[in-house]
Amino acid sequence: MRRSLIFLLVLCSAFIGAVLGTLFTIRYLDTDYSYNSIEERQNSRLVNNFSYDSAVRVPRELNFEFASKLVTPAVVHIRTNYGKGDFSLNPLDSYFNPPAHSSGSGVIISDDGYIVTNYHVIEEATGIEIVMNNNQRLYAKIIGKDPTTDLALLKVKAKNLPFLKYGDSDNITPGEWVLAIGNPFDLNSTVTAGIISAKARNINILRDRNNLQVESFIQTDAAVNPGNSGGALVNLRGELIGINSAIATATGSYSGYSFAIPVSLVKKIMDDLLEFGQVQRGLLGVQISDVSASLAEDQGLDVVQGVFVSRVNEGSAAEKSGIERGDVITRVNGHGVNSVSELQEWVARNRPGQTVNIGYRRGGKESDVKVVLKNYEGSEKVNKKEILFEIQGAVFEDMSYSELTRLNVDGGVRVKSVMDGSWKKARMAPGFIITHIDKVQVDNVEDLNRILDIKKGGVLIEGVSAKGAKETFGVEWP
Repeated sequence: MRRSLIFLLVLCSAFIGAVLGTLFTIRYLDTDYSYNSIEERQNSRLVNNFSYDSAVRVPRELNFEFASKLVTPAVVHIRTNYGKGDFSLNPLDSYFNPPAHSSGSGVIISDDGYIVTNYHVIEEATGIEIVMNNNQRLYAKIIGKDPTTDLALLKVKAKNLPFLKYGDSDNITPGEWVLAIGNPFDLNSTVTAGIISAKARNINILRDRNNLQVESFIQTDAAVNPGNSGGALVNLRGELIGINSAIATATGSYSGYSFAIPVSLVKKIMDDLLEFGQVQRGLLGVQISDVSASLAEDQGLDVVQGVFVSRVNEGSAAEKSGIERGDVITRVNGHGVNSVSELQEWVARNRPGQTVNIGYRRGGKESDVKVVLKNYEGSEKVNKKEILFEIQGAVFEDMSYSELTRLNVDGGVRVKSVMDGSWKKARMAPGFIITHIDKVQVDNVEDLNRILDIKKGGVLIEGVSAKGAKETFGVEWP
């Protein structure tokens, strides 16, 4: 009896051990048991035995999702044509001399279709196509461009578009998180993150025959590559603080630093181009350089920061206000300036005829003077770009709203008379109403000037006759 009891106990112990061993193997060793997918493994937490902690959250200052979702729909892909364009009166010309293409980025800044981009993105383009984040395609016209700041303003015919709100680039600080959004290497809607590395950088990449270029870049370490040009630099609130423009590289691709035009300057340039068709630059009329320790020693200065005036141009705004050679400019409208790039940016925000308060140091004393800025010609007036009503042997005129309504067109320009030239060769008759040029809508004579200004070779003209019949012409443009 005792032997039977001992045998039974041993048998029970073995059974219990086998069960426990099996459970241990299933729980800790045999990770393939009864699971047919990785997802099942993850859900069972057999492979990664972690627990969910509600305290693990992304800090607000590192949460890029909000800004990314807000900004991406308002950043567009810009595709440009060069040369004679896609349309040619000679079919063989398109075969032997096909148009060249390039691409970049742009930022929608109003819901009715105004887009900011870099000048170098659309420079010498004969056609501009806008590809939206949702793949919608639109044709753009150039409202104005400014090579001295590398900015341009485009317009597409659309309504209720997503757009970016202007932020404040004056109050950004090094170390602040930013996002760069654009289309590098034709990869649409690419988002990269980085921090502000520095402000008011001059990297000497812009050139102007009158030496009026303005470089006061925001430097970041957000990855920017070819195709990002003209795209958005935003803060984590999704506000536009800069237009990505350049990279510092020896290879042609991103090498650690990128540069953006501050939105404080962008705002002024866009308003100028919208209102006048060209930039209205207010100038002091001085030659300047950064104050350094060596310059301070050579010139006997008692400061080692600021902007040294090496020459005052005759008849300039600076001369009229009493600024002299040897002065060190330290402030513009109360804002400290420690470099040429900072001074140029603060002055470039103003138009001819506007007054700025310049703080300067002379002979160890601080002084302030009010300066009325002038343009390059020495005038205090602003100049609107001239609109030509006679172009290449034809005279054009704007149309009234009632006429456009009667013909059921949104906009157009009437051909008033045709003389010798490209229009006559195309057999275009007086009374014809131009509504589109190379698929870009023409609203008025000012639009006609803008669109034809960049055309070369064959141009496709669409419109309606005086009787309302749709007609198409091919015009060879000089």
